[in-house]
Amino acid sequence: MESGEELKGTTTVGLVCNDGVVLATERRASMGNLIASKKAKKVFQIDGTVGLTMAGSVGDAQKLVRSIKAESKLYKLKREKPITVKAVSTLMANILGAGILPYRVQLVIGGVDEKGPSLFVLDPGGGNLEENIVSTGSGSPIAYGVIEDRYAEDISVEEGIKLAIRAISSAMKRDTASGEGIDVAKITSDKFEIVENAEVKEILDKSS
Repeated sequence: MESGEELKGTTTVGLVCNDGVVLATERRASMGNLIASKKAKKVFQIDGTVGLTMAGSVGDAQKLVRSIKAESKLYKLKREKPITVKAVSTLMANILGAGILPYRVQLVIGGVDEKGPSLFVLDPGGGNLEENIVSTGSGSPIAYGVIEDRYAEDISVEEGIKLAIRAISSAMKRDTASGEGIDVAKITSDKFEIVENAEVKEILDKSS
């Protein structure tokens, strides 16, 4: 994820599990060859049990998060019920597609609603695809190698957390634009929760 002009850097991971969704990223923000931040926030709660991760421009990402949070609140006021994961992804795709200039981001939106867990990946032009597993950013080829080797559709959220951490950790070892720790969001039918740093460290220690 960058503060500069180009879209590169970062590793994000999203997994659909049998009882929820896992979203994970590392924390490095780069500007060219400079590490601009070692604690960049790249996982956001959008509404209730819907979350988002991103790779790309920090400025564009912050604008989009503000916009989709506002749109989600309007949706809830008008319809008197929580927004669905698909509705969030569709609204965001419309925002991306309507821009005069393309947003320099790639987004992963996931969560749990009345239809169960789901995950969508969006490109800068507004393309919107539903997936069971996804990784974005410069470390994604490495992360995909780990995920595709171990993922199963009946995986639990707890096992998904371990797999996402392993995938991000592997990317951090090989991709210079990824690093500085791991943030993981655990999303189930009743809550959005950021996994404690101590738990992440314990999983890393056991897998090393």
